[in-house]
Amino acid sequence: MTIEDAQKNVDEWIRTNGIRYFNELTNMAILTEEVGEVARIIARRYGEQSFKNSDKNFELADELADVLFVLICLANQTGINLTTALVDNINKKTLRDKNRHAENQKLI
Repeated sequence: MTIEDAQKNVDEWIRTNGIRYFNELTNMAILTEEVGEVARIIARRYGEQSFKNSDKNFELADELADVLFVLICLANQTGINLTTALVDNINKKTLRDKNRHAENQKLI
């Protein structure tokens, strides 16, 4: 699935199953909540915290997909083409950071 396909699929799902998009502020709050769920899994799986029984049903892939879904919702409702935005962002980073990481002694 391409990013363009994902934006179309999410839009179709919202219009078919979700009735309408939540407003941008609500979706921003939901995105923050979903990122927090990703952080909880990362902290427990790769960090020093241990899992609680209530955490054991969370799957990282599913939580990352939740983040992506809400991010796509925000892009759709604000008229952002994520394919174009990502290409532009990679180009910006390439120009800005062309030598930055190669010259970073912390990475060598």
